[in-house]
Amino acid sequence: MDFGSPPAGGSGVNRDELMDQVKSQIAIANAQELLQKMSDKCFKKCVTKPGTSLDNSEQKCIAMCMDRYMDAWNIVSRTYSTRLQRERGKL
Repeated sequence: MDFGSPPAGGSGVNRDELMDQVKSQIAIANAQELLQKMSDKCFKKCVTKPGTSLDNSEQKCIAMCMDRYMDAWNIVSRTYSTRLQRERGKL
């Protein structure tokens, strides 16, 4: 299958545009998954007695938890990206 040319009689999307769309959809899905995991973990850690609202200590706990979760995720992402670049350079 040739992604570089449109199908006969059609005005297809070129390969680069298609790849950009797929990358964008993957990035959105990854961000949604990150937010869902972060919310679940921080809620379980910080909210011991669920009610109609969060008290001040729960709000602070959730904010700190989310900050630390994002810090850790960013460190892992940078490290992984650096390692991939290093591995690609060896090939």
